[in-house]
Amino acid sequence: QVQLVESGGGLVQAGGSLRLSCAASGRTFSTYVMGWFRQAPGKEREFVAGIRRSGSITSYADSVKGRFTISRDNAKNSVYLQMNSLKSEDTAVYYCAADKNSITIATTHFAYDYWGQGTQVTVSS
Repeated sequence: QVQLVESGGGLVQAGGSLRLSCAASGRTFSTYVMGWFRQAPGKEREFVAGIRRSGSITSYADSVKGRFTISRDNAKNSVYLQMNSLKSEDTAVYYCAADKNSITIATTHFAYDYWGQGTQVTVSS
C-alpha cells in the first residue's frame, strides 16, 4: 500500500505559477509510473501529466503542453508538477496517482492504483 500526499495548491492570478508536490510513502516508489490528474466541478477527472519510473519519459495533455512540467525525485519519493502561465481553465482539484502495473504512461484514471487526497488550484482571471 502506498500513501500519497499532495501539497502546493492555492490561489494564483492568471499568468502566474505554482509548483505541486506529491510525497509517497513506502520503498517502492521508483517502481511506479506516476501521474497528475485534475477534476473541475461538474467535469470528469482528466489526465494532466505522467512520468515513467526513471523519469526519462514524460507525457502531457495537449491543454498543458509547454506550460506544465512533471518531474520526480526517486531518492525523495516525490513527484512534482511545475505549472506556469496558469489560466482560469486550469482551476481544479489536482490529484497525484501511482500506477504499480504499467511500464508506459497511462492517461486513463482507472489504470492508477493509488491516489492522493487532492489539492485545490484556483486561478483568478
